[in-house]
Amino acid sequence: MISIVIEDLVKRFGSHTALDGVSLRIEAGEVFFLLGPSGCGKTTLLRNIAGFLTPDRGRILFGDQDVTRLPAHRRDTGMMFQSYALWPHMTVEGNVAFGLEERRVPAGEIKRRVREALESVHMAEYADRKIAQLSGGQQQRVALARALVIRPRALLLDEPLSNLDARLRLEMRGEIRRICKESGLTAIYVTHDQKEALSISDRMAVLDGGKIAQIGTPGEVYRRPHSRVVADFIGETNILNGTIGRISGEEISVETPVGNFLGRKGDPAWTPQPGQSVAISIRPECWKLSESGSGGMNSIQGVLTHTIYLGEVAQYEFTAGEQRLKILELNPRPGTRDTGHSVSASVAPEDVVILQP
Repeated sequence: MISIVIEDLVKRFGSHTALDGVSLRIEAGEVFFLLGPSGCGKTTLLRNIAGFLTPDRGRILFGDQDVTRLPAHRRDTGMMFQSYALWPHMTVEGNVAFGLEERRVPAGEIKRRVREALESVHMAEYADRKIAQLSGGQQQRVALARALVIRPRALLLDEPLSNLDARLRLEMRGEIRRICKESGLTAIYVTHDQKEALSISDRMAVLDGGKIAQIGTPGEVYRRPHSRVVADFIGETNILNGTIGRISGEEISVETPVGNFLGRKGDPAWTPQPGQSVAISIRPECWKLSESGSGGMNSIQGVLTHTIYLGEVAQYEFTAGEQRLKILELNPRPGTRDTGHSVSASVAPEDVVILQP
């Protein structure tokens, strides 16, 4: 179990800067996610950590060891690829044993460690099967066992669940976290799937344009995004543009075209000023609907212009003036909020996140 430190990492491909001064620390034993939109630099960062790419500037430390120029095969990392990269002509046991054979581990120890690795991913009974005889989820477990069997210092995962169907993705999310925690591994996981990141990670870094937009726990990043990029990428949100009015301690009033809102700033390093143009982010599930409302601070009047009943949740399109908002209502009573209904929508100040534009 090791910590991994990235210091001022820069990686260019011709005139394109894929990583632009990235710095972060991943604690020993953490399941840490790198996520962001396509082209943000997350896979490039993982490949630098793995040793498949060499940065143009900066350092990578595994514990106290500088591995920036160390070849990939000497970094003692286990790697799981999106394609699994399994040998189709080999058995499950042969695939898992391959890395140990390359390291010239004694045959008896190979047998024992392969069995332990397959047991940890619940695949011991499939040891003699060929890869083509396995389902996608089973192949994914074999790839995980192969990465674990070498007893890596860190486990690196590059979108390992993207080829699985929705049910298997849900199942394997919990399995990957369980195995990492039971094995005491420091894991770095690249994905564009926000649900994976929210459900598995200890902490995450959201990248944008080769820079880190925000680092935090799932709850911190979801509930208190630092920027519009993060608010838009992690989950769904409603964005309203406005102007800062009064500032009183942590609470800030913002005047928008549909009403006035009290909220709190997202980025703790930002110092807002009265009269400044800003945006506010309000998650769809944070709104509360009622048949009547005051229309005062944090409450707006509007019409339900579209409704979808989904059983445990109802999804509404709420129109206030020229603004259309998305609202989610948990445990709705069917038929009580039909299209064309005039309602009031309100939100608590702690659920209004004020962002720099």
